[in-house]
Parts: sequence; structure tokens; C-alpha cells
Amino acid sequence: MTASQSRPTRYAWLSMATALLTIVLKTGAWMLTGSVGLLSDAVESIVNLAGAVFALVMLSYAARPADEGHPFGHDKAEYFSSGFEGMLIIFAAGAILYAAIDRLLHPGPVLGQIGVGLAVSAVASVLNFVTARILLHAGRVHESISLEADGRHLMTDVWTSAGVLVGVACVWLTGWMQLDALIAGLVGLNILYTGYSIVRRSFDGLMDSALPEEEMERIKKAMQPYEQEGIVFHALRTRRAAASRFVTVHMLFPGHWTVHCAHCQASKFENAVAELLPNTTVSTHLESLEDWRSYQELPEVERPALPGYREGLGKTCPGRAHCPPNAEEQQ
Repeated sequence: MTASQSRPTRYAWLSMATALLTIVLKTGAWMLTGSVGLLSDAVESIVNLAGAVFALVMLSYAARPADEGHPFGHDKAEYFSSGFEGMLIIFAAGAILYAAIDRLLHPGPVLGQIGVGLAVSAVASVLNFVTARILLHAGRVHESISLEADGRHLMTDVWTSAGVLVGVACVWLTGWMQLDALIAGLVGLNILYTGYSIVRRSFDGLMDSALPEEEMERIKKAMQPYEQEGIVFHALRTRRAAASRFVTVHMLFPGHWTVHCAHCQASKFENAVAELLPNTTVSTHLESLEDWRSYQELPEVERPALPGYREGLGKTCPGRAHCPPNAEEQQ
């Protein structure tokens, strides 16, 4: 593993350390107050720890270079990490909702030492907020769905904790114990939605969803100079695996162009896309404009009139102006 590949794992270690510390703080806050709302906060921190541990394992695996058994790399391992964390979040939400309903039906004793408990929980929330901002930034820089999912989960935890703190404070002021259970239920529903969102995004990644529209527009922008040369593009397919992107497209050239010239232009296009979209592997398939078989993948209503698509006819090969001479020409 190179130094650049190992960097994302540092943030997983940070997430683990924060989760351990917040578990201690929030459990202490719950024991001081007896609040089921604060208990729900502590349970979510346990989920944070489990997610951070699994993220560390998957980030380390995803950083491995491509090999014979995995020629496209190991980047998709990150989706397992985010999916696992999403399932843990859903499980924790179920436990919180169960505890909230039980407390609502069977109200507990008056909360104790609320001031100290709230202060302890507030410190834990500040730690989560700082760590969440770091993870979200690192997720954008490294294009890591694992770090981003972990950061979003912690950020949700921050807002959840804020709601719990307000709720417990209201119980303290009003003496209405059911309010604690109601707020814990709302916390559980919020966590449930977060877990669902993370699982859905992980599923989309494993199913090879296309690149977002903004990135597709960059690819189409890179095509424009070549279309002016009489080259036609179709069968554009894209997918993403964590930080890695994959693009395949057919390039149709006028039949009188040499293979050397067509391949040169295809290589230039691949490099242009890679410059616009970092960490992108581009594969092109060269075809002839005049060959009807080049259009078999298109719906019949979209196929150009046979025989052959002739927009590229009459265009001359850019030749030496754009392509280096081949070995025979050098001699």
C-alpha cells in the first residue's frame, strides 16, 4: 500500500477513537440521569464504533492495487463498509424505538443529576461535530464513500444529540416524563432514515450506477472537438466504484482513416476524459462510420439511413498535424 493509498485509513482510526470516547461520555450521562433519550444517544455511539472498525478494514482492502483476480481493483469494498454501517444504524434505530415505546408505556422515575448529564453529553456532541467535519472533508478529497458515510452518520448524531439535550432539558423544566420517551422515538426514526439512505447508496454503488449528470456533461464536452473532425460517439456507458470511475464508448471513424490515426485520436480522447475526471479508466472501441454493423446496438429508429452513416465522409485524417508518425513513416 502506498502512502497516498493509506491516508484514508487514518481518518477511520480517528473515527474509532472518537466513538470510544463518546461511548464513555454518553453512557456516563445516561447513568447520571436515567434518561432513555440519552441512552439512545449512547447506543448510536456503539454503532459508530462498529462502523468505524469495519470501515478501517474495508478501506485497507480497497487500497490494494489491481491484481490478476481483480483487474479493476478493489475499490468496491468501500460499499460493503457503508452498507454494513447502514444496517447497524437500522438495527440501533429499532432498539431505540423499542426502548422509547416501553418507556412511554411504563414511565420511569424522575430524571436525576440532569445538569451534569447534559454537560457531559454536550462535550460528546462537540467531539462528534469536529470529527464529522474532518471525515466529510476527507471523504470529498479522497472520494471515499466510507468516510463520507461515517461523517454523515456522525453529523446526524450531532443533530440527534442536540434534540435529545433539548428534550431532556424540557423534561427537567416541565416534569413531563413522557416527553423523554417521545423525543427518543423521534431520534430512533431519524436514525432509521439515515441508515436507509446509506444502505440505498451502497446498493446503487454495487449495482454499477451511471456517473452523475454533471460528470456525464464533462465527458460530452470532451467529445466535442473530435465530433468536429467527423468522429461519432455512441454506446457511452459509465460506472463508479468508490473513488474509481470507468467509462466505455464506441468511436466511429471515416473508413478511409488509417488505424494508426484513429487509434491516436482515441488515445487523445481517453487522456482528455481522464484529465477532466481524475481516477477514470477510459476504454474506447473503434468502428467504421460506413459499416452498418457499427449501429446494431442503437435502437432501429435511431439508426442512420443505410448504407452507412456518411457524416464523416469527406473528412481528411488529421494525420501528422495531430498524430505522431508510425514506425514505417519514421523510416
